[in-house]
Amino acid sequence: MFTNDGLRLPGNGANLRRRTPGLLSRLLTAGVAIVLLVGTLALSLFVIAAGALAAAVAGSYLWWKTRELRRRLREQPRGGRIIEGEVIRDDSPR
Repeated sequence: MFTNDGLRLPGNGANLRRRTPGLLSRLLTAGVAIVLLVGTLALSLFVIAAGALAAAVAGSYLWWKTRELRRRLREQPRGGRIIEGEVIRDDSPR
């Protein structure tokens, strides 16, 4: 059988003590947290700017493609519906 008689690990035993992190560890943790926060903020600003640019490009494209239709709609008189066409009718008796 295996026994644990000769094996001594640090912090193992009856007087197991909890070690608090030192000043350097706290500073490093705070530094990493700040770097991650700033990086996340920069990435989100990039994503928002890219989305705004895509929306502006799509809106400009639609505006450009519908300019002829908007011009025609402005030229039509208000009220009433005008249908232009030609009718061929034969009124001769049979």
